[in-house]
Amino acid sequence: MDAKERFINIYKEMIHREGSDKLLDYLLSEHCDFFTAPASTRFHGAYPQGLLEHSLNVYDCLCDYLSRERAKLVYHMNYSDETIAIVALLHDICKVNCYKESTRNVKVNGTWTQVPYYEFDDQLPYGHGEKSVYIITGFMRLSREEAFAIRYHMGFSGNDEVRNVGQSFEQFPLSFALSCADMEATYYIEGK
Repeated sequence: MDAKERFINIYKEMIHREGSDKLLDYLLSEHCDFFTAPASTRFHGAYPQGLLEHSLNVYDCLCDYLSRERAKLVYHMNYSDETIAIVALLHDICKVNCYKESTRNVKVNGTWTQVPYYEFDDQLPYGHGEKSVYIITGFMRLSREEAFAIRYHMGFSGNDEVRNVGQSFEQFPLSFALSCADMEATYYIEGK
């Protein structure tokens, strides 16, 4: 099964919230590049389908994190399959339609050569996590904990007010768990 098919299968099996079908229709439409977009311009997933691959990696990491006995019994992290799928698969939906293919000159063995690369061209500059929440809620409702988890999934590595990140982690354990899963996927699975 390829990555796109796996994403769609997980989405359809786990996410049944009102409006979720419309969001999936949008992701699959010609107006959205979710399934072909990179995850970044230079770092993790800087290639076609990088965003899709990253979303699935975060899903796998979050499922693994939340399956730990300690997470369930000590931290009381007991979330529905739907919530887990929503926050993991859609946390970076803010990256759709933001990366444009271009070329740049690079010196290879003493000769200037044009090589492909992605440039960031965000036509909806609404931040990162908050933009993902904004896009999702245009189609379906999120619980408060889901919204905070997606909003602060960058954790302390983002540009957010440190106090707000800490309060999100303290009040909404899913926020911390998603941030850990995102970092694990980015640095250990997708890292250079």
